[in-house]
Amino acid sequence: MKIEEVQSTTKKQRIATHTHIKGLGLEPNGRALSLAAGFVGQESAREAAGLVVDMIRQKKMAGRALLLAGPPGTGKTALALGIAQELGSKVPFCPMVGSEVYSSEVKKTEVLMENFRRAIGLRIKENKEVYEGEVTELSPEETESVTGGYGKTISHVIIGLKTVKGTKQLKLDPTIYDALIKEKVAVGDVIYIEANSGAVKRVGRSDAFATEFDLEAEEYVPLPKGEVHKKKEIVQDVTLHDLDAANARPHGGQDILSLMGQLMKPQKTEITDKLRQEINKVVNRYIDEGVAELVPGVLFIDEVHMLDMECFSYLNRALESSLSPIVIFATNRGICSVRGTDMTSPHGIPVDLLDRLAIIRTNTYGPAEMIQILAIRAQVEELQIDEESLAYLGEIGQQASLRHAAQLLSPASIVAKMNGRDNICKADLEEVSTLYLDAKSSAKLLQEQQDRYIS
Repeated sequence: MKIEEVQSTTKKQRIATHTHIKGLGLEPNGRALSLAAGFVGQESAREAAGLVVDMIRQKKMAGRALLLAGPPGTGKTALALGIAQELGSKVPFCPMVGSEVYSSEVKKTEVLMENFRRAIGLRIKENKEVYEGEVTELSPEETESVTGGYGKTISHVIIGLKTVKGTKQLKLDPTIYDALIKEKVAVGDVIYIEANSGAVKRVGRSDAFATEFDLEAEEYVPLPKGEVHKKKEIVQDVTLHDLDAANARPHGGQDILSLMGQLMKPQKTEITDKLRQEINKVVNRYIDEGVAELVPGVLFIDEVHMLDMECFSYLNRALESSLSPIVIFATNRGICSVRGTDMTSPHGIPVDLLDRLAIIRTNTYGPAEMIQILAIRAQVEELQIDEESLAYLGEIGQQASLRHAAQLLSPASIVAKMNGRDNICKADLEEVSTLYLDAKSSAKLLQEQQDRYIS
């Protein structure tokens, strides 16, 4: 009889191209370490990006734009992701590709504006008075119905709440009783009631009632600490796009027609400029009152040369508006024509927009740096590879490209396993490199065998 242990799937993470990037790898004084946080080399670009991160944190960078320019495979997207990691999850980071703006349903400028709004966060602080505790008693008090007849109505509800510090008896409005019934609250449940709105939330069953069963449908929670009546500061993070979308969608009734209408409607609805201005007014009022604070995030537009003249002129305007995020562009083009025009310009971006950008250059990697990067990739993909094979891969990277060399790692590990080995050796890489061509070799073959292809 064979017994196998089932491997847990929770720890396994899908490995993507930039899984190994954990930050920018800078010292506290802003100097770049040669190998840190998954980054190798590109010291000057990383230091420049580190200054940008500091400016974003101090809110001194809003409405500015940055351009990451360099040849393909030099770590432009990795730099942008490093900036996102350094800023943390509280700062909105919205990545997009230049070609995303071309949609048959929505205007190009609308797609850009939507992403602009996604990249601006709003942190709303709210002080709430809350009653929370374990329900010790729940008794509705009835009186004779006002309308006459035999029916009785509930005049108020007596509820007892218990915490670690003490107990309290509350007299509640009958409307809150409806909310209690909706939440299916019973004696022994831990609940909290908001004093301002009367909203009731059932947290779970008190763990005093937990039994010895291994499987139960109930979620047991500990008895709340502190007093029954407490003031809580609740912080909510939303983006301006969330506010736009919430207000743009009309809330229909519960009848079949309106539900059908919501199902039949196309997913994309254009949000009008007027609605955005109204929301901006409300947001500005919140900021003036000190209820909310603005968190300008990062909008990352990759392959920016894919945008056309209409988008670029719109970007000029959007960057000047009072509510604007930090925009980071990335491109691998040299001097080429601006899409949709005969005008040539550096990076395919009009000169007037280039004038507004701070440009960070990324340089091609040297052989030693390539080997270090490939070693990191092998570690991330949990592959074993010896020094000689890494050096050979580095040569392939120099001749073809770093991306091509990194792509050969996984197939080589499979070939090694087929040959009964755990670690990759040079022979496996030589075999795999004969199976897969890189872009340069393929182009050379096409030139040599031009007469065999249809052109």
